[in-house]
Amino acid sequence: MPRLPSALPRLIPPPRLLTAIAHLQHHHPSSHLPRTSSHFQQQQRNVARALSTAAPAKPATEAPVGRTERARRAVFYVPGSDDRKLAKSRKLVADSLIYDLEDSVPLNRKGAARNAVFQALEQFDVGKSEKTVRINAVGSGLEVDDLSVVLRSRHVGALVVPKVQSPKDLEFVSRMIDSIAPEASRANIRVLACIESALGVLNIRDIANADARIDGLIFAAEDFAADTGLVRTPSRTEFLYARQRVATAASAFGLQAIDMVCVDYQNPDVLEEECREGREWGFTGKQAIHPNQLETIQRIFSPSPSDIERATKIVEGYQEHMKKGIGAFNLDGKMIDMPVVKWAERLLAKAKMMNEQSA
Repeated sequence: MPRLPSALPRLIPPPRLLTAIAHLQHHHPSSHLPRTSSHFQQQQRNVARALSTAAPAKPATEAPVGRTERARRAVFYVPGSDDRKLAKSRKLVADSLIYDLEDSVPLNRKGAARNAVFQALEQFDVGKSEKTVRINAVGSGLEVDDLSVVLRSRHVGALVVPKVQSPKDLEFVSRMIDSIAPEASRANIRVLACIESALGVLNIRDIANADARIDGLIFAAEDFAADTGLVRTPSRTEFLYARQRVATAASAFGLQAIDMVCVDYQNPDVLEEECREGREWGFTGKQAIHPNQLETIQRIFSPSPSDIERATKIVEGYQEHMKKGIGAFNLDGKMIDMPVVKWAERLLAKAKMMNEQSA
């Protein structure tokens, strides 16, 4: 098992260390960093390195080097404290497996779950699936322990950060990655930000543009309903504004948009309806909590054969008409102009990426 060096470099003097920890607790008053001596000293080092001005966050305009794009159609949650479900996850077909340390793990099992997830990261062969970890929220008092354990693995593809309310949450996580993750793999670690509150929705522009590691935005419907007092209905219209704002912000900043969980997991018709609605609204994938949801989600959030055929005809038709100096043209009784061509090109690029990812 990889271990952190026994002696980490001292990046800031003690007064600034205390200031850094106070900074974290000021922005997250609920934070309660453990006070046991050796454990707390290690956390002091990690927090200090994360918040030190010696390791500033990368600007969002600076793309990490060496990253390749990947699809995240179905992102599947695996409880980190459930050994049986962790073992079964190796056989699932999902673009991303999210080993969960947050909501699915009781407080008295957090430590065991961290160790189990670390072993899964190190040992599980999950084929083409991405290994992702959902940590506890920044400010919960649990996030530093989560990051200190899971980031030691070189197999972390992405971190899911829950309950994001401001860019500072993501900047902190990014600096922790730079401080702890193995140098050979840290540049490839992405971040997915969960939007779960009214404040998160209002701050979504700054959140989406907070750091170059951010790859996507995830909408958490149940937490959002609890935060805002919305009444859940079968129509889902109560989430219309928030969902479309998340999808629009993701598109504006070139990010993926991952839609809400279908909690009615025993009703395939509801899942199908939610998936089609989400894709029509601009979402690129959906969260899953049951293995039976995966095939439907993966299928609906993939370009269909008919979509690919039409997109190919549009691009080829555009190229032919461009040679003749014609911009807009007719295809099967419908006008085709540049916006439609851009849609077709994006769809074909997405289909190519998915084919390469599954090859």
